[in-house]
Amino acid sequence: MRHLVAAFVLIALVASTIHADEEIFSGPQVGERLAPFTARGTLGDVAGKDFDLVSNADGKPTFIIFVHELTRPSIGLTRLIMDYAAKRAKDDLVSGVVFLSADPTETENRVKRAAHALPKGVAIGISMDGQEGPGAYGLNRNVALTVLVGKENRVTANFALVQPSVQADAPKIAKGVVEVLGGGKVPTLAELGTRGYNDTANARMNDPKLDSLLRSMIQKTASEEQVKEAIAAIETYVTDKPPAQQRIGDIARRIIDAGKLSNYGTQPAQTQLKVWAKKYPAKETQKKKATRGKRAKQTP
Repeated sequence: MRHLVAAFVLIALVASTIHADEEIFSGPQVGERLAPFTARGTLGDVAGKDFDLVSNADGKPTFIIFVHELTRPSIGLTRLIMDYAAKRAKDDLVSGVVFLSADPTETENRVKRAAHALPKGVAIGISMDGQEGPGAYGLNRNVALTVLVGKENRVTANFALVQPSVQADAPKIAKGVVEVLGGGKVPTLAELGTRGYNDTANARMNDPKLDSLLRSMIQKTASEEQVKEAIAAIETYVTDKPPAQQRIGDIARRIIDAGKLSNYGTQPAQTQLKVWAKKYPAKETQKKKATRGKRAKQTP
């Protein structure tokens, strides 16, 4: 799972660097048509069967999440908000999760292995239209999740999420669901079941300030002076933030281990990534060093 998180961080940083100065769009926008499409059921009552969420809804409130990237943050948000959607099925809300993949068989196996982490009570399947998803939807491959809420076959809310965050995105999505059902009280994060999300692991996964600074550093067009300024700002920012230090180390090691260092920034930025990979070692390495140090002190 740590590898999934690290891989997601890289994807999100690259995607957000590319689109840093423009708004992200994915799927039909508010007011546009929700076209019927077919997905192949993977889990639950629809397993092994074709289903069409839009046709099944027949104009009723509809809630669809397209999963472009199967990662811990994307699945965490999907499960949380879809668990809430399942509770609103009694209010005629038709909900489902659709995974996009160029290899449906491999993705189906991954989804089945991750069944324990996926929501219950909603349709879950894989798009029959490959990684691009339904042609009429215009989905964006650079996002992790495309979240659509609709009624009467028209979109009422659209959320294109490059870096899904429970704390930042769940309330907005829940509001969109509540509104399409006629209004009422929007559930709080606690009511959605987010207790435990404010831990250091979640802090490592969601640090917009740090990500913004990192994007500045790994820009291919950044001057040497701009890189130096970004490095200094990052070092200052993480001084008293162990989760942020861990995040930098994880990202740097993932880039280096994947043999992709040359793809990230200029030479000074690449050199700095090597420094951080060693300066902020993996948590397991820190624990081993601490254990060895403790044993050495105990040795007579």
